[in-house]
Amino acid sequence: MSKKISKTLAQEEIKEFFNHIKHKTPGQVGKIKKLAMSHNIKLGEKRKLFCKKCFSPFTNSSIVIKNGFVTIACAHCGHKSRWKFKGRINTGVKTEHAECC
Repeated sequence: MSKKISKTLAQEEIKEFFNHIKHKTPGQVGKIKKLAMSHNIKLGEKRKLFCKKCFSPFTNSSIVIKNGFVTIACAHCGHKSRWKFKGRINTGVKTEHAECC
């Protein structure tokens, strides 16, 4: 018999899980996704952190931004996830705008 938890405890567990997703296995990601579905909790932007086919976290995956879409190819199974690009990507490179004459 599985232990029942409240929706707020499930939300806290999901939040803590996604803070350290790079060190998780596909089985653990699948369990957290089932927990979210059973409590009707939306993952939102967190769903973009793992492959929807094999549930492995995106590490060393190829990212392509083209024509307003972001495409990430899973390094584990090769499945391509694609969604509209909204906003900016923080690459860590600062650019200074120099005023011309």
